[in-house]
Amino acid sequence: MSAKSAGEATLQYDGKSISLPVVEGTEGERGIDVSRLRSDTGLITLDPGYGNTGSCESAVTFIDGEKGILRYRGYPIEELAEKSTFLEVAYLLIRGELPSKAEFAEFDNEVTLHTMLHEDFKKFFSAMPKSAHPMPVTAAAVAALATFYPEPDTEEMLQRAVVRLIAKYSTLAAFAYKHSLGQPFMYPRNSLDYASNFLHMMFAVPCEEYQVDPVIARALDLLLILHADHEQNCSTSTVRMVGSSRAPLFASISAGISALWGSLHGGANQRVIEMLEQIQAEDGSADRFLERAKDKNDTTRLMGFGHRVYKSYDPRAAILKKACADVVDRTGANGDIGQLLEIAMRLEEVTLRDDYFVERRLYPNVDFYSGVIYKAMGIPVNMFTVMFAMGRLPGWIAQWIEMRRDPAFRIGRPRQIYVGETERHL
Repeated sequence: MSAKSAGEATLQYDGKSISLPVVEGTEGERGIDVSRLRSDTGLITLDPGYGNTGSCESAVTFIDGEKGILRYRGYPIEELAEKSTFLEVAYLLIRGELPSKAEFAEFDNEVTLHTMLHEDFKKFFSAMPKSAHPMPVTAAAVAALATFYPEPDTEEMLQRAVVRLIAKYSTLAAFAYKHSLGQPFMYPRNSLDYASNFLHMMFAVPCEEYQVDPVIARALDLLLILHADHEQNCSTSTVRMVGSSRAPLFASISAGISALWGSLHGGANQRVIEMLEQIQAEDGSADRFLERAKDKNDTTRLMGFGHRVYKSYDPRAAILKKACADVVDRTGANGDIGQLLEIAMRLEEVTLRDDYFVERRLYPNVDFYSGVIYKAMGIPVNMFTVMFAMGRLPGWIAQWIEMRRDPAFRIGRPRQIYVGETERHL
């Protein structure tokens, strides 16, 4: 469905008035349609960072940042986190509806049967330095999938490419980690569910048995659900922008992974762990750290609080708070990781009642507790963003498909206001 008409807005400039259509989405969001502004007036809009610019109409994800609402295809994130699995959510995002038992069994089986990589991928990894960060290795590996599988030109081929991408990403990510350690690759196991299979490929070794803890596997599945989509963020917009050139799916997703790598986007949970470890190494006092964070003459920064969209408590952080405590308890991490969780919970407690942070609407976001969970699982810090990308895959895919099927589809081409030198000559 498309946005409906909601009247007109009037723009006055240079003694003239023009009418611009106002459109309204299904949740009451309104926007001024400026698509004809330049052709009608010669003017463009200027919006650095696109904070007030709607780049598309989308039916994938709804966010109300003021009320702390997140829904995938209409379903509240709280319900999906409680009752669904990651692959069920992936099906929902990509195909628009939750699967029936038969549909899910078929989808789950297809993903399971496509987790194996072509053996030539071993040569790909062997060409990478072991010191390389896993994110560029993973981004390059996803792009390399296009060399093994042709660009889909039918609906059947597209759905097969989607399944391959979701299935093989977890194997690529685990192989990137194993390569950095110099350990042998662990092949996927068809008897395991998606999260358990990834954990087995990450932590098992050929010389001994490895049993995946179901509590840890469920926590990972939950993290993937919470990261599955988040509207038109930087990496999703990158996937759409690259895909708007008719670049293939694998290439577009690779670009999204690279965008996610940035410390202001997917790398934020790593910065949270670094902050908690800094507090732990100094004196363990969250209160003293927050006093420094409030001092405008101090460079100390509070990480994992506040969000570009949410101006209230991030609903994903609320879900992760309990899961974080469960994982730390399960892993028996009473030492360093237990201390990190205690520091994190104290930071949240203080900020939620301190006027300085309340007035600035700085509430915990999804990155605040996810890093502690990953660390308790034994996931190394440099793999945090790789895990984020694994969760975000279904959202990127859904957005890419939606864009390509949009009747208003066109290549992305923002305008600019030129501020350089005027004409000059040699």
